[in-house]
Amino acid sequence: MKTLIALVAGLLFGIGLALSGMASPDRVIGFLDLTGGAWDPRLALVMGAGLLVAAPFFWLADRRGTALCGDALTSPASAGVDRRLLGGAAIFGIGWGLVGVCPGPALIDLFAQPLQAAPFVAALIAGLLLSRKD
Repeated sequence: MKTLIALVAGLLFGIGLALSGMASPDRVIGFLDLTGGAWDPRLALVMGAGLLVAAPFFWLADRRGTALCGDALTSPASAGVDRRLLGGAAIFGIGWGLVGVCPGPALIDLFAQPLQAAPFVAALIAGLLLSRKD
């Protein structure tokens, strides 16, 4: 059941990205271009709408103490800011700014334009594998 919930949530997220146009690197780079005169605020509106939809569910999950699928909600083992967190955030932000794609849209682009998205997704998977603490 959890896999089905994850699949449906992922599909809804992907459909939302595609319908809003946020899977387009040009749209993301337009949002990040604060000084070039071509700033595009639509990504901020999509993020704000996402927060409005998600906030009640986070509140509900916090009150219940469990996720809707029944899993217990736990805090991360480390709540502090360390080199790994800052380094990962910096790499993510630099990659997002340079390419205009983050993981969600990259997976959509993998199906829409596989030749352009494949190197990014390969780097994404390599980064995930390198970051494991095994």
